[in-house]
Amino acid sequence: MLIRIDADSARPLFEQIASSVRADVLAGRLRPGDRLPAAREVAEAIDVNVHTVLRAYQELRSEGLVDLRRGRGAVVSAAAEPLSALADDIAELVRRGIRLGVTPATLAALIKEATP
Repeated sequence: MLIRIDADSARPLFEQIASSVRADVLAGRLRPGDRLPAAREVAEAIDVNVHTVLRAYQELRSEGLVDLRRGRGAVVSAAAEPLSALADDIAELVRRGIRLGVTPATLAALIKEATP
């Protein structure tokens, strides 16, 4: 697993870390039961504070994508399984949005509003 961040981005680092993990789940590179690297290892590898990584992992937990267990670390949850099945649909929606001139932020807001 490769965590990707852009130090020049305006997005907070914890959001970038969480987004990178989500992308790996969506692409099928991470599957339910896979362990994420220890927060300390990620922090050292990308040169950020360990609390930044923990905040990203906690965000993923609140979304149901990751289970955090003492002594076991962060593990991709079974709830992540359907994401890889949606990958093509999501990619097509994004491409269609781009063709229509809809920004990713607007598209995300529309999806959030449509959620019951």
